[in-house]
Amino acid sequence: MIYQGFDGAIEELVSQKLDEIEQKEQVQILYAAESGSRAWGFASPDSDYDIRFIYIRPVEFYLRLEEKKDFINWELNDILDINGWDLSKVLQHFHKSNATLYEWSHSPIVYRMTKRWERIALVSEEYFSCKASLYHYYGTANKNFYEHLQKEWVTYKKYFYVLRPILACRWIEERKSPPPVLFSELMRTMLEEEQQELVQNLVEQKKQMAEAEKGERIDLLNQYIEEKLIWYKEKLQHMEDDRNPDWEKLNQIFLESLSI
Repeated sequence: MIYQGFDGAIEELVSQKLDEIEQKEQVQILYAAESGSRAWGFASPDSDYDIRFIYIRPVEFYLRLEEKKDFINWELNDILDINGWDLSKVLQHFHKSNATLYEWSHSPIVYRMTKRWERIALVSEEYFSCKASLYHYYGTANKNFYEHLQKEWVTYKKYFYVLRPILACRWIEERKSPPPVLFSELMRTMLEEEQQELVQNLVEQKKQMAEAEKGERIDLLNQYIEEKLIWYKEKLQHMEDDRNPDWEKLNQIFLESLSI
């Protein structure tokens, strides 16, 4: 297991919650990790913990004819946000190259890991699509920019909800692989040198601010963002669909995970 930047009390609490889910839901958790701002590395002092887990049920569950629930929403309060996906749903979304799912899989904060999940994650890399992922990150950046960063006073947290996906787009464009989850790594490797100081100062400010706290709009940063959004919109229009249409390896790893 890998823990980074969490105190022992939180680690223990999350472990207890995962055990509780397994017992009450009669599932096995294959993988559990942090998602959102804490995994991205720019959580506010009052940020909650976004725990995402992947689980599998006994084989008999998947052989039943009625419609099956493929998710578990376990807890949502001021401290914890815990929910999970069934492995069948996960593999279907890997086939679509779901960018959020790749982020869960590559989170720097892992609460639980199994050998079965390691094999699944290895297979999932063969289904990563540059176009599908670029479309996701461009859409996220574009939506947050025009909804939250146009007024004179803006929530600084939203800058990172725009900058991170823009830098993820550049990573995908240049390296053709899932981008790192940590914003610091994306910033170090993908952000232009002339923007480094400005964004680093913003990072330090953000760490001291509450989630909803606002500051004056940063026009230089807005100009940089607009230029990148125009670039990636044009890029997407000329990219070919590179999704992997094959199901065989996903079907195989699903059966292996069920021990059939």
